[in-house]
Amino acid sequence: MAEMKEISPNAPAGARLLNWVDNRFPLSQLYNDHLGQYYAPKNFNFFYIFGSLAIVVLAIQIITGIFLVMHYKPDAALAFGSVEYIMRDVPWGWLIRYMHSTGASAFFIVVYMHMFRGLIYGSYRKPRELVWIFGCAIFLCLMAEAFMGYLLPWGQMSYWGAQVIVNLFSAIPFVGPDLALLIRGDYVVGDATLNRFFSFHVIAVPLVLLGLVVAHIIALHEVGSNNPDGVEIKANKGANGHPVDGIPFHPYYTVHDIFAASMFFMVFTAIIFFAPELGGYFLEYNNFIPADPLKTPLHIAPVWYFTPFYSMLRAITDEMMLVLIACVWGGALTAVFRGKLAALFKIVILGAAVVVTAMMLNTDAKFWGVVVMGGAVIILFFLPWLDNSAVKSIRYRPSWHLYVYAVFVVNFIILAYLGVQPPSAVGERISQVGTLYYFGFFLLMPWWSSMGDTKPVPSRVTFAPH
Repeated sequence: MAEMKEISPNAPAGARLLNWVDNRFPLSQLYNDHLGQYYAPKNFNFFYIFGSLAIVVLAIQIITGIFLVMHYKPDAALAFGSVEYIMRDVPWGWLIRYMHSTGASAFFIVVYMHMFRGLIYGSYRKPRELVWIFGCAIFLCLMAEAFMGYLLPWGQMSYWGAQVIVNLFSAIPFVGPDLALLIRGDYVVGDATLNRFFSFHVIAVPLVLLGLVVAHIIALHEVGSNNPDGVEIKANKGANGHPVDGIPFHPYYTVHDIFAASMFFMVFTAIIFFAPELGGYFLEYNNFIPADPLKTPLHIAPVWYFTPFYSMLRAITDEMMLVLIACVWGGALTAVFRGKLAALFKIVILGAAVVVTAMMLNTDAKFWGVVVMGGAVIILFFLPWLDNSAVKSIRYRPSWHLYVYAVFVVNFIILAYLGVQPPSAVGERISQVGTLYYFGFFLLMPWWSSMGDTKPVPSRVTFAPH
């Protein structure tokens, strides 16, 4: 048991109350460890606001979600009507609903920017591998949360989008049909599906998400924040034991983040009040029509934040399978003839290539589309071990690396755009090329990331007051 701390009986009431709490719960210690005496690099830039904004948006989603649940009815016959009731009859219900729907898109914008910052500054490199893994797990949970929440309004696009995505699981060999039945709770998307998705969206996934967020922050504060230079500030400490290139998170970065949050809320509220549908990207027009199992929309597409991965799913055709087989054999032969591997490993690689080829030739392309779509997210978890560059930050990598990252971002945006468009021959070809580039970026990273001459990394962070 820790020793009780004494305080003067003449101390202010607030100080005595805090001392009473600290003797029973480490409130001051938590504040100092994660805010007041947590030293962050002093050269943070614009890209470092998105972590705090993600917490702000998470709070918005939880608070608005609580109020929506008060009036929402998870019943296939009543769900759409309850949403209309919220929009039309509940005082300020329209505002809460639009805050929640806009917040969903805002969450993904903020998270994508947060991940992009980690990508360009090497925030996934040692010793922050676990921070990155927790972050990728948060992203995966966020996708599950958004997908399940998307069904709840029970509009046309909600219903048919869920029908298409859940049916994809049936393409998995052996267990697919049973898995799809388990997810739906019925042979078609219906009342049982709605109740399942509601339970996971409101209770199960948010609990996991909150736990992962806490783990992500604890892991980050254990190893310290990265910075645009990729310099470890803990390596240079002053006489007081604090990093000479660090400043306390509070008040310096709390003020910085409050300003960023105020700018965010200006844009956020402008969208809510003037363009909550944002041209059909944030709220599709078909979703204002009640779900009709007997009438399929002309074009079914997920919300914009899923569309890059949906494009990859649609890109996998029988013709594309031949290209993937060629890629598998190209990688296997390169490893065998150019890699310094033992003979046993070379035999294993060739055997694996034969097995994968046989599976591809004897399995429906739809299944491999699901594998590619899932693999596009799962591959992010392995990023810390794919990057072999001698430096962390893009600032000190060879200049041409910047173009590789720029093409990756442009490619991702093009895939997102194609995902909301109706299928076309030209779009299919572009999405196939984009899919190959996406996976090539990561799978070839051990090779291209180590190429070129890096620039000297400074021993101290570079900082200009502003």
